[in-house]
Formats: sequence, C-alpha cells, structure tokens
Amino acid sequence: MHQGERLGAGSLVRGWFRMLVGLTIGSLTGLAGLAAAATGVGVVRLTEYELDRITRFDRAVHTNPLTRQGCRRYLAVRWLVGALGACVIWLLASWYVVGISMVTAWLFDGDWALIEESDQVTLGLIAVLAIPGAVVIFVTTAGVVGVAVLDRWLATTMLGTSQQTLLRERVAELTSTRAEVIEAIDDERRRIERDLHDGVQQRLVALGMLIGRAKRARGEEQLQELLRQAHDTAGEAIDELREVATRVYPAVLDDSGLDAALEVLAERSSVRVEISNRLVSSPGTALEAVIYFVTSEAVTNAAKHADPSLVEVHVRPDGRGGIAIVVRDDGIGGADPTGTGLSGLARRVKAVDGAFEVTSPPGGPTTIYARLPCE
Repeated sequence: MHQGERLGAGSLVRGWFRMLVGLTIGSLTGLAGLAAAATGVGVVRLTEYELDRITRFDRAVHTNPLTRQGCRRYLAVRWLVGALGACVIWLLASWYVVGISMVTAWLFDGDWALIEESDQVTLGLIAVLAIPGAVVIFVTTAGVVGVAVLDRWLATTMLGTSQQTLLRERVAELTSTRAEVIEAIDDERRRIERDLHDGVQQRLVALGMLIGRAKRARGEEQLQELLRQAHDTAGEAIDELREVATRVYPAVLDDSGLDAALEVLAERSSVRVEISNRLVSSPGTALEAVIYFVTSEAVTNAAKHADPSLVEVHVRPDGRGGIAIVVRDDGIGGADPTGTGLSGLARRVKAVDGAFEVTSPPGGPTTIYARLPCE
C-alpha cells in the first residue's frame, strides 16, 4: 500500500471518529434543544453551540445572521436528528458489546456472554450470528456518517445558505473582480502613459531643443553653457524614467526582497515614513508585489492630499492565515474611498481575494487597512 493510500485511509478513520464524537454530543444536546425551543430561553446561544459543534467535528456551516425565531424553529426539529443519532450509536455499541462478550466467553470458556446456547457459546453460534452482526455494524457505521451529514444539512437548510447559492455568489463575485482587475490594468496603463508624456517626454523635448541651440551656438562659452544644461536635463530625464520604471515594478523587490523595497520607498518619500514589517518569511512574489504597491500608493496618496508629518506602515500576519497591511497618517483626513487612488487600491486588493477598508474622519487620522489571504 502506498503512503498516500495509507494517509487517505487514516484521514477517513479519523474523520469518522470525529463525526462519532460530534454525533454523541449532539444526541445529548437534542433534548436540551427541544426544551429551549418549547420555552424560548437561550435558543440563540444553544444554536451557536450546535453550529460550533458541527464545524468542529465535521465541516463549517455557512449561516445567515441568527434570529431568535429561526433558532427556535431549528431546535424544535433538530432533536429528531439527535434522537436518530442516539439510536444509531446505541445499536452500534450494542452489537460491539454482544460480539465482544461472545468471543471472549468462547475463548476463555466464560459464562458472561449476552447470547448463549445452553449456557455456553459455541463456534457454530458465533458463525450463525457473525453475518447479521457484521451487516448491522456496517450499516450503523455508515449510519454515523449519514446522520452527521443530515445534521449539517438541516443546519444549512434552516439557518444558512446552500452550497449552490454560495457557488453562484462566488461566481458573481469573481466576475465582478475580473472586470475591476481589467479596469485597474487600464488605469495603470493610462497612468504610465501620462507619466511618460508629462515627465520624460517633456525632458527629452527640452534636451533636443538644447542640443539644437548648441549646434547653432556662436561662441565657446555659450556652447559650454548649453551643453551643461543639456547634460543636466538628460540626467533629470533618466531620473524620471527610473521613477516610472520603479512605479511599474521595482527591481529591488526581486533583488533584495520586500524589506529592502519598503525601506527604499520610505527613503524616497517626500514625508517621513516609518516601516514595521513583522513577516517572518516571504509570502511569495505575487503577494509581495501587492503589499509593495498597496503601501506605495497609500503613502503617495497621503503625501499628495493629506499633508501629514508622519506616515506609519505596519505589515504583519493577521492571525487568520492572512497578511494585514495598515497605513496610518496624521494628516487632515477626509479621504474619499471612491477617489481614483483609493478605488484603484481597493481593486488591486480584491484581485487577490482580499479585503480593503478606509477610515478617514475630517481632521484625521486616516487609516487604510488591507487584508491579503495567503492561501
């Protein structure tokens, strides 16, 4: 047997025992749920406990916001599933006890068997009961899984959203996100074109004019002055082109990693920026790029519109398997989340199935929060 097959069989066995434990607890809480449904006392709390039990021992249940009336209806029906589970567990345990008592009594010539023939257990009697006993144990073993599935189905049907509905909502969300990603790419292209047109292109035009004037210069002093200006303009054009390239994708991110890229970002910013990166390992190239660009755009947006004296950037694990990015400035506040810059940030975060939130009361401070899933 291959290692993968052994692991698969082990997972099935562990999953079955988890279901058995969850079903046992659910059988005990069934009558408590019926009493709560009859009196109306503690129905929401008990329903939350039942949902937590199903999630812990089986799978998560996606529910709508719980209401007292909905919880009361659910508990009024759920006790039937608990009773069915109790019957399955009792039948399974009973046949195991009968079988063990008969086999041990036959092996050790004892008189404690629950089923005997003439006060003794014979091999023939064990053979006669072996087939129906095996059938009952097989059916009740499968019944544990069936009742657990029924328990989860009942909670989903009465309290939550079905998998088909969740799938349709997910497809609609992905379709919307895809459109937003395309729009964000188009915005990025327009921004690059604008940067090249208004910055680098103007510098190159000025450089060409200076070279043309230098060709027509009449004296050595005028020629040297024009060449100096042309040299300075060429350097400015190279700097602006480097800035545009960095905004497209910073080479330092691949060369030295996220820490170095964020440090370079802080050094080049026109305001004071403090960086706190608590990630102990790299989340991957794609997520590092998102972290960098979210931070870069947030810092640029704050410097341009908020007039802050300090921008704080915190990158850390969020404790739920994701990465949290918090950018906070002490500026004037009043940022518009629907503006071009912040809406572009939101689209970039949603492209990786993340969450984005802006809090910016008038007078400040402004806090931008983004969460990126690592899965």
